[in-house]
Amino acid sequence: MTIEQAQQTVDQWITTTGVRYFNELTNMAILTEEVGEVARLIARQYGEQSFKESDKGHELGDELADVLFVVICLANQTGVDLTEAMTRNLAKKTQRDARRHKDNEKLK
Repeated sequence: MTIEQAQQTVDQWITTTGVRYFNELTNMAILTEEVGEVARLIARQYGEQSFKESDKGHELGDELADVLFVVICLANQTGVDLTEAMTRNLAKKTQRDARRHKDNEKLK
C-alpha cells in the first residue's frame, strides 16, 4: 500500500465506518494517547520495565499502525499530501545532514 492509497483507504473507512473525522484537537489528543501506548510497549519489550497482565495481547506493529492511522487522519483533514510532504522532508534531511551522521564519532 502506498502512502496515497493509505490516505484514501483511511478516508473511505472514516466516511463509511467511522461516520466522520474527529476534530483536529481530538485527533491530536488521540495521537498523543497512541504514541504513549507505543512508548509503554517499547519500555517493557526493549527497556527495563516488566510486563503487566494488562499488557498481554498488545503488539508493537498494531500500536504503530494506530499511530499511523491517526497521523493519516490529521493529514487528510488538514489537506496534507503525505507523499509530497515525505518527499520534501527527505530531500531537506538529505541536504541538511549530508555529512552530519557520517562524521558523528558516537555512531562509529
